[in-house]
Amino acid sequence: MNNYRNFIGGKWIESTSAKTVNNINPANTAEVIGTNRQATREEARAAVEAASEAFHEWRRTPAPARGKIVARAARLMEAAKEELATILTLEEGKTISESRGELQRSINVAEFCAGESRRMNGETIFSELPSNFVYTIKQPLGVVACVTPWNFPVAIPTWKIAPALVAGNTVVFKPATLTPATAVRIVEIFEEAGIPAGVLNLVLGSGSDAGDEIINHAAVKAVSFTGSNPVGIRLYEQVSRRGAKCQCEMGGKNPVVILEDCDMDLAVENTAQGAFGSSGQRCTATSRAVVVAKIADEFVERISTRAQSMRIGDGMDPQTEMGPSVDEGQFKTVLEYLNIGREDGATLVCGGERATGNGLDKGYFVRPTVFDHVTPDMRIAREEIFGPVLSVMRVKDFDEAMQVANDTEFGLSSSIFTNDAARIFRFVDEIETGMTHVNSPTTGGEAHIPFGGIKGTGIGDREQGSTALDFYTELKVVYVDYTGRKREGNLY
Repeated sequence: MNNYRNFIGGKWIESTSAKTVNNINPANTAEVIGTNRQATREEARAAVEAASEAFHEWRRTPAPARGKIVARAARLMEAAKEELATILTLEEGKTISESRGELQRSINVAEFCAGESRRMNGETIFSELPSNFVYTIKQPLGVVACVTPWNFPVAIPTWKIAPALVAGNTVVFKPATLTPATAVRIVEIFEEAGIPAGVLNLVLGSGSDAGDEIINHAAVKAVSFTGSNPVGIRLYEQVSRRGAKCQCEMGGKNPVVILEDCDMDLAVENTAQGAFGSSGQRCTATSRAVVVAKIADEFVERISTRAQSMRIGDGMDPQTEMGPSVDEGQFKTVLEYLNIGREDGATLVCGGERATGNGLDKGYFVRPTVFDHVTPDMRIAREEIFGPVLSVMRVKDFDEAMQVANDTEFGLSSSIFTNDAARIFRFVDEIETGMTHVNSPTTGGEAHIPFGGIKGTGIGDREQGSTALDFYTELKVVYVDYTGRKREGNLY
């Protein structure tokens, strides 16, 4: 059994805390993968201090040299892809194919960010004064805290850590308590890639103790967070109160709009993948199907048939299409929402219960669930469930579909299935999400393309792609007067 340790100031250190947490395989709760002591506030503080001490030397390292270390990490991650995918499946529960996909996304992100080290360009600006030269440069912030969730425990840390390092910041990485094994392996890879002592630190601890100590430390100049809305809003309030930068990517209640001229085969399969893939544990998961009434009966029949055909089981089985909820808490939350859907008057078409038989009793498995005749006021239509639950909402036409799709506090992702070009472009113009898809699922993204949402989903700069370094840098404007004489007057 593995014993996970913190990485502080270039050394692997076991916590002195008496609080321990077991790392349990959610597909078979009898299997304990490892254990770790929860870091104390003092240990979290030591990680921040190590990062602060390492910052001044790291920022003086040329950006392309910093990028080379991130590039080496990408190559090492590629070499360890199968090992990491296995670790990910065992501790988080997603299927091995999904884990491999996440690893490839992580490798792509690291490669892209390494390349950005040679593109940290500013701009030159013509001054309105003679013999004056104005230009801009990007500079690092200092110590950055990366607080990450359990549902993408390799990709999300990578797309925070890589740009932070390339920009010249030092990092304190606090992963979710549920996924310590992947966090440790990521940091081991960066260590092997040559990251200097103190530049990247790992703290395995609770949000209430270690996390609180990190985000409130005066030396932490920025916090990048991915997780739930309640935690994100509270974190934002704490961080912004002391004037530090904060970036939060939070929940989603993502709609797919299905119109009467759609390719029904395509719409059904893509909606099923978006709703039930990763057991619905994605912020971009499809949770609302907004369907024109004319085709709703057919869609409901076909999506329920597909849901019932999903092969549920241990993610290490290559035949498995859907794994378990990540832990007992999330499992119980999903089951509670299934009862809420019934109580609110939605029509349960399929699923709606724990999956049992064939060894499923050992894990946190929920059957893929479809509710029909869901109305916008129902809780299952408004609150993020983070489980394999699809709410079908019937509308009379495209205009009502747009109204229903936008009737949510969230604004992460969306999609539409139609072959009508005019309605496609109206949808793109009017949908209130940071990302949208046409004739493809609400899920998915690419390493070189910005990621993030609007409304209650996102705070601060977008992540990844051309915007990857924006959050992790400050823009400095430089005025050079080479007239050699005193300036008469002042603009400001």
